[in-house]
Parts: sequence; structure tokens; C-alpha cells
Amino acid sequence: MYLNLYHCAMAIDLLEVTTPGLVYICLGGFVVAFSMFLLLVKETFYLNEVVFGTAFGIAIGPHGADIFDPRSWDFSTTFITREITRIVLATGLFAIGVELPKSYMAKHGKSLLVMVVPTMAIGWLIVAGILFGLFPKLSFYSCLAISACLTPTDPIICAAIVGGKYAERHVPLNLRRILSAESAANDGLAYPFLTISLYLILDKTKQEAILHQVLVGWLYQVVMGIVIGVILGLMFSHLMKFSHQRGFIDRESYIAQYLALAIFIAGVVSTIGSDDLLAAFAAGSAISWDGEFNDHTEGEAFASILDLVLNCACFIYIGAWLPFESFNSPEIGITPWRLVILFLIILALRRIPAIMVLYRWVPEIRTWREALFSGHFGPVSLALSAFHLVVSSILKMGVGAIFISSLALHKLPAAHNPPKNEQELLAASLEPMVAFIVLCSIVIHGLSIPFLSLGKATLYLTSRTHDWMIGNQHASAIISVNPTSVNQATSMPRTSSRSMKSGSLQAASRMSPQ
Repeated sequence: MYLNLYHCAMAIDLLEVTTPGLVYICLGGFVVAFSMFLLLVKETFYLNEVVFGTAFGIAIGPHGADIFDPRSWDFSTTFITREITRIVLATGLFAIGVELPKSYMAKHGKSLLVMVVPTMAIGWLIVAGILFGLFPKLSFYSCLAISACLTPTDPIICAAIVGGKYAERHVPLNLRRILSAESAANDGLAYPFLTISLYLILDKTKQEAILHQVLVGWLYQVVMGIVIGVILGLMFSHLMKFSHQRGFIDRESYIAQYLALAIFIAGVVSTIGSDDLLAAFAAGSAISWDGEFNDHTEGEAFASILDLVLNCACFIYIGAWLPFESFNSPEIGITPWRLVILFLIILALRRIPAIMVLYRWVPEIRTWREALFSGHFGPVSLALSAFHLVVSSILKMGVGAIFISSLALHKLPAAHNPPKNEQELLAASLEPMVAFIVLCSIVIHGLSIPFLSLGKATLYLTSRTHDWMIGNQHASAIISVNPTSVNQATSMPRTSSRSMKSGSLQAASRMSPQ
């Protein structure tokens, strides 16, 4: 008995509940449970890991079971958030660049440029104007900075829209490709929209801000990021060809480049302070320019497995990170009804006006209906097009918005309570606004296709029931008009199948020539 008590005491001493251990349990348990029903969830209900991961993160986070709280860690929450989203975005953008057809950017670069830069600029100004009207405590420059965080679409959520069973049925291939490329490009191009906003706030004069924007925002970050990405992509492409020709590299090593090169390029470019997201996309496009990298990696599931694990981890973190208590902060002008109105207006105006004006210069968007719902879903009918336009206008704000906002918070001073100046007010307002819009985007994204599918099924069943009822009413009317003929028809003797068969044979024998 004493020996058993001793062993129990030893076991209790060895038991160690730590935050990393709980994180491993939650992440691993979620991926295992989700994978058990992956096909059912994705192919039948059209749901994905984005919605379930976020919901699970909320459930285990500080506003749920309080098992996993990123804000309680010793490190800066902004730093951790920035680096987690950086890795997830870099691998996603690199994968999009790799999976595009060979020389895709050479053939569709003009369409992509028209679809990205003017659309982002128009949406940036529209959202800034909305913010300036709804939140009077913020200056217009602060509204431009918040709008810059909400401007990019999200490649992680976009992959769920343009991939999978539903997209293959309803979304044309040319739209799927241009949307994937757009979601990758505009995440990187959000940098200059953010930098000009911050320079106008932080610099002493407008001339100094514009000079910094041209030299740093465009030349050093955007242009240099693209150049470095292309150079590194082409260099690694030639190195892999060299190794493959001499038998130094196998198929599995090609697949491993998805993760290794994305992390390497993000590390190099972020270290020098340039645009690492745009560099990752450019490198992915360059490394598969001639299609050889795609040939070696075609049919492999490693990239999909990697996406699943990274997406699950990222959205569980986002669910636990969401600052629900900050959604009601009257002292800085943030109230729930203002956030709801902001969400609804962004829903309708962030992308629709720009795309409806510019789609004529984008050959991949062939009709106004495809432009109406931003090409996110294939044209089914006018009513469905209108519905999907409303859904898709904010559908893809997520990881990219959180990453850009974390970059802004890194440049701004820490906010006091109450904020002492414009910079601190922006720092205090940025996170709750972006988090609320991202949460709404995830919810709308996750439920739009299931609800549409349910609505179509309900409409189909309703129409079939209506047809059946009309048929019954028509039959009842015939019976009421002439019941005698109906009774005679129903009282006719039935002819057996055998007699019918024999009669048919006799008739055939009489008609056959002798």
C-alpha cells in the first residue's frame, strides 16, 4: 500500500502542465479530429479548416475554456502574431506562385496589374472615407493606415474559395488562376499603402513623407523585393536542375522546397527590411517559370498537408488572439454598432465599384456577371451572382490583414490609457477594428457556400413539391369532371404479361413472310 502511494506521489511530481504542452495537445488533437472527417466536411458541407480552426481557438482561448491565451505569454503578442502570420503567408504565396502555369505572369501580368493596383487604391480610399465618417476621433491619415490593413485579400482564405469541389464545379479555371495570383500580389502590395499612411503621421512634413514613400515604400520595399525574389527563384531553379541532372536530388527533396525556400526567402528579405511577401510570390513564380518544378512536384500531397497543418495552427491562434473585450471601447470611439456598420459598408463598397469599372480591361473576366461577384464563384444565375457579390466583397480578409496591422503596431508607439496623441490613438484603435472585420470575414466566408447549397437544395425540393401538388390538383379536376370514364378505365380487366407476350408472338408470326 505504501509502495503504491509512493508511486502515485512520484507520478504527481512528474506531471507538468505547461503552455507548450497544452498547445501541442490542442493543435494535434484538432488536426487529428478534423482529418477524420475531412472529406465529409469539405466535399459535403463545403466547410474548411479556417472556420473550424477559428471556432476551436475561440473555444479554448481566454474567452472560452481559457486553456490557450497568447496574450499571457512572456513575449510580445504583436511580435508573435507578426511572425506566425508571416510564415503562413510566405509559404502560401510561394505555393501560389509555384502552382501557376509556366510563364503565367508574362501572359497575364497586364490583367493582374489592372486588377490589383487600381482596385486596391480605390478600395483603400473608400474604406478610409468610411472610417473617417464613423470614427470622428481618428484623423484621416489614421483612417488611411487602418484602411491599408483592410485592403489586401487573403491567399489562405482565397485558396478555400478557388479550390475544392465547389469551385471546380462553378468557378471557371481562368478566374481561379487570376484570383489566386491577385490574392498573392495584393498582400505584398499592401506595404506601400501602409507606409505612406504611417509616414504622413510620423514624419514632420508632407514632403518628407512623400520622399520616404518613393525611396523606401516603392523602390526599396516593393521593387527591390520583387527583384530579390526573382533572382533567388531563378537561382534555385538552376541549382535544382543542376542537381537533378547529376542525380543529387530526388522527388521528395523537390517537395521539401515548398517550405524551405519560402522560409529562407522570407528570412532574407525581411532581414534587409524589404517586402518579403511579394518576394515569396515572385520567387515561386520564377522557380516554376519553365514548368519543370511543377513536373517534379505534380501529384504530390505534401503541399496540401503542409497547408492544412499551417492553416489549422494559424487560425486556432487567431481565434484565441481575438480581442473581444476591445470591441466595446467608448473611450477611443469604438462601439459595437459602429463596427457593425463599418462591416456592412465594407461588405458592399470595398471591391465592387472598382471591379465593375475595371473588368473590361481584364480579359479573364468575360462578362459583367463574373465581374459582379468579383469572379469568386462561377456564374450560376443572376440572383446567385448578386448574393455572391455581397459575400465575396469582404470574403478574403484574414491573415493578411492581421499581418499588416502587426507591422503598423511595430512602427507605432505603445498606447497609454487614455491615448496621449494621434499616434497612440491609432495604435489603440487598429487591433480591435481589424480583428472585428477579420472575424466577420471568416464567418461570412465559412457559411456562404453551405447556406447557398442549402438554399439551392431547398429551392429544388420546393419546386418539386409544387409540381407534385399541381399534378395532383389536375388529376383531381379530371376525376371530378368525368368520374364514369375513370371508373371504367380502372375497372378494365388486367391482361397478364404472359398473354400479352403470346399475343405479340402470334401477331409477329402472322406478319412474317412465309
